[in-house]
Amino acid sequence: MQSIDIKPKVSVIIPSYNCDRFIVQAIESVLSQEDCSHEILVIDDGSTDTTEEILAPYGDRIRYIKQKNQGVAAARNNGIAAAKADFIAFLDADDYFFPGKLARQAEILLQRPDVGMVHSGWQRVDAEGNKLLDVRPWEYIPELDLENWLRWKPVLPSAMMFRREWLQYVGGFDPRFPPAEDTNLVLKLALKGCKTVWLRQITVYYRQHDASAMHKGLPQARSLVAVTDNFFAQPNLPDRIRLMEQSVRYGTLIWIAWYLHFTGHQTETISYLKQAWQYRSDSGTETLVNWIESFAEFSRNWGVKFNVSSLTTSDEWQQLVQWLVKKRAVNK
Repeated sequence: MQSIDIKPKVSVIIPSYNCDRFIVQAIESVLSQEDCSHEILVIDDGSTDTTEEILAPYGDRIRYIKQKNQGVAAARNNGIAAAKADFIAFLDADDYFFPGKLARQAEILLQRPDVGMVHSGWQRVDAEGNKLLDVRPWEYIPELDLENWLRWKPVLPSAMMFRREWLQYVGGFDPRFPPAEDTNLVLKLALKGCKTVWLRQITVYYRQHDASAMHKGLPQARSLVAVTDNFFAQPNLPDRIRLMEQSVRYGTLIWIAWYLHFTGHQTETISYLKQAWQYRSDSGTETLVNWIESFAEFSRNWGVKFNVSSLTTSDEWQQLVQWLVKKRAVNK
């Protein structure tokens, strides 16, 4: 009788660097997934902590691959190359899945051969796993087309599932853009015609702590600008996308400014607001109002309190107002 080679439906790729305090919870959340066969690939990006010792008891329940420290893009790409399944899920080592995550997303890909990505919601938690905020991006982004990816960039790899063929087609993650290589990947996929649909459920716990990527203020800001520059530098963009460039750049810079304010980089906050102004230089006082309203909205979406006076009474903000008044006077 001929043996049947049963391949896992989903390859779960867990890139890890010095994450020994969280990675067991990540792995256990995959092992407890039901109604979906899977393999787990842990790509250890040159950790110097006890990750290898902690994972040793898992034996052949996981595939452990250790590489020299090259960054998360290289780790994920090595995972894609080693994966055996047609569907790929990523899980950062400090995040962990809700039950049923893999089965529900895999089912959509099985039923929809036209779809290359499935996205979902997430719950932000603190370092100890205490709930901070449920994030349901479909409530304000009902359709994930290229235009909305550019405008909103609701990217979280741990909440997504991909067809491996699409990841291979666009060359995987680009290591030039840490820590926004995931945004760059999604823009590449969407530009090439990869269709995304929502699984309108929260499927992953997204952990926030001092060492997480979202607390790397200045690198995150520079990386997002570099990704935006790289995208619009492409020569054959559709006309409708080219016409979005100014508004996309403006929105990206305002979000970066808020993010830098949130992470305590006040001087750089003002610098990025000044950069944003060049895309709205025909406006005056309403620009300041727009910035304040945008900061308040981003804070609400992030689940943090926005203290308006801490921004508007700062010396940096007062200098910005004076700068804007002078700019307006010169342009009249």
